[in-house]
Amino acid sequence: MASTYSRPLALGLLALAACSSSTSSGAKGPAPMGGMSAAAPSPDPRVGLRGGKMDAAEAAWNLGVLSKTPPSGKFLGSTNSDLAFTGNYVIQGNYNGYQIWDISNPRMPVLRIGNYCPASQSDVSAYKNLLFVSAEGNSGRIDCGDQGVKDTVSTERIRGLRIFDISDIAHPRNLTNVQTCRGSHTHSVLVDPKDPDNVYVYISGSAPSRSPTEMPGCISNPDDPNTARFRIEVIKVPLAHPEQAAIVSSPRIFNDLASVKSHGMAPDDIAALAEAKAKGAFIVSIFGNETVLPGMMTQPMLDSIAKSHGGTTPTGADSAALRAALPAWIAARIGTQPAPNAARPGVTSCHDITLYPGIGMAGGACEGYGLLIDIKDPAHPVRVGAVADSNFSYWHSATFNNDGTKILFSDEWGGGGQPKCRATDPHQWGADALFNIVDGKMVFQGYYKMPAPQTSLENCVAHNGSLIPIPGRDVMVQAWYQGGISVFDWTDAAHAKEIAFFDRGPVDPTRFTMGGSWSVYWYNGVIVSSEIARGLDIFELKPSAFISQNEIDAAKTIHFDYLNTQGQPKLVWPASFALARAYADQLERNGGLAPDKIAATRRALNAAEGAMGASRRDALNKLAAELESGAGRARDGAKVRTLTATVKDLAGK
Repeated sequence: MASTYSRPLALGLLALAACSSSTSSGAKGPAPMGGMSAAAPSPDPRVGLRGGKMDAAEAAWNLGVLSKTPPSGKFLGSTNSDLAFTGNYVIQGNYNGYQIWDISNPRMPVLRIGNYCPASQSDVSAYKNLLFVSAEGNSGRIDCGDQGVKDTVSTERIRGLRIFDISDIAHPRNLTNVQTCRGSHTHSVLVDPKDPDNVYVYISGSAPSRSPTEMPGCISNPDDPNTARFRIEVIKVPLAHPEQAAIVSSPRIFNDLASVKSHGMAPDDIAALAEAKAKGAFIVSIFGNETVLPGMMTQPMLDSIAKSHGGTTPTGADSAALRAALPAWIAARIGTQPAPNAARPGVTSCHDITLYPGIGMAGGACEGYGLLIDIKDPAHPVRVGAVADSNFSYWHSATFNNDGTKILFSDEWGGGGQPKCRATDPHQWGADALFNIVDGKMVFQGYYKMPAPQTSLENCVAHNGSLIPIPGRDVMVQAWYQGGISVFDWTDAAHAKEIAFFDRGPVDPTRFTMGGSWSVYWYNGVIVSSEIARGLDIFELKPSAFISQNEIDAAKTIHFDYLNTQGQPKLVWPASFALARAYADQLERNGGLAPDKIAATRRALNAAEGAMGASRRDALNKLAAELESGAGRARDGAKVRTLTATVKDLAGK
């Protein structure tokens, strides 16, 4: 989600202001399996769902709900954020700290601990016995207290990265805190295969720089060559002594990137602004955008002004005083915006950086740009590519496909707190942009946006997701806040297509209220979603015209000891009969092998699985030879060769 400061805070203010007041990309997508319907439900059951916080109506297609678990204790009513996984546990970030759930039985998650330790936005990552938690806001305290930090300069404040020892999962122990100038809105953990003694944490901080009196070296002046803006931080964590974690570099990966103009307001927003002006609403300018402040923000200010001179009811003079004071009020929250400077980069920070050590690259979603970053030297990342798109408002997150030949960027138009999936909103706005990576360059292919129109009471835009390890295909599950979760196939990046979904009605059917899926990730056979207002949801993928049971079974052979989605792992499927059958299903789906050959392959696999020892080996070797000899004549020879290699691996087991 967007930050609480600077440009991201501006997006948040825009969001709250808008709250007071789509279509798909025409994708072709994968062909269905024979005998199963490829038609999505019509009319779309997500449209018009009954609202309610814990009792909203639901719609699901090709997904099954395993469990819905509400937040616990002090976490109820506070925003749930990102997820990390270790062993049988899911760690759920929350603005009040984090909760650790045992999901050994995904139908009945068990809370192991709720660690009350407030800070925004408490993004989480795990590695071995370590837990990393982001802190960005001014109110976060080192001692995890909830009284905030009132002084403008204080040694009690945490803005950076908390590091916990979770060897005893029920009793996390704070080892150290690494302070940064702009805090940690998000972070990404890099496990470098060449450096087993350390991990590296890339910090993306988007808040204004803190005072150098509080932390020496923090310079806010954007024209100072040592400014805390226009850079990320790299923290090195020695695994033998994590308490010695420290910043080792501050790479300036944004140099030479000019400011990029985005699209203007959506039709519904233009109409709402005009109506608000006609009614005399309070209007402020945020980064050049006229924004209506809702009554929930302005009424307390008016009451305070009236009270200051002994009044009880605000007068016209009080309204005039508030209008005059609002520019300074905005500047105090997002910082005074410096005048344009051609020598200054147009990007000040990244929102998210997805590290993919398996290919030595990272994808940076950085305000007005999507970046391709070389991370082979983990302490000194180097930008090697950049793309911009006027249809994008705020580049939010990135995902590679497994072989590193494609990259997807999401656009958090409206900062995550606005309704941006209305029927009138362009499908290219608040969507995903999909690129092929060709000779190290990103080549645009198309957009994907969850296709079900949402109401003006539901915050909705592209957010966090992960690959589902379907072998031989690029399939992803993604959160869309109150747009629910969407599963889509982007193997053909120019024609991404939705193949499963889950959605609820609005949190509150009478007024705008924040909620929905913040993050949703595949982990060891299940799909886990962090629901902002409602808790933790767990789903299972169901076989359909687009994904067979064999493909799901093959996906479940991928086992993670831990998972941080922003540290994307390389997926390697172990040889199994499920994997071989999954490839056979794909060849049937795409017509890549003649039907009689597919039938013969399935019979041979069934017979081999029922055999033992030398008989199994001989049967598999015979099948491999037959497949290999016919690959050159097959419509999809490459997939047949992949199937052949799997059969050979099975024979060698």
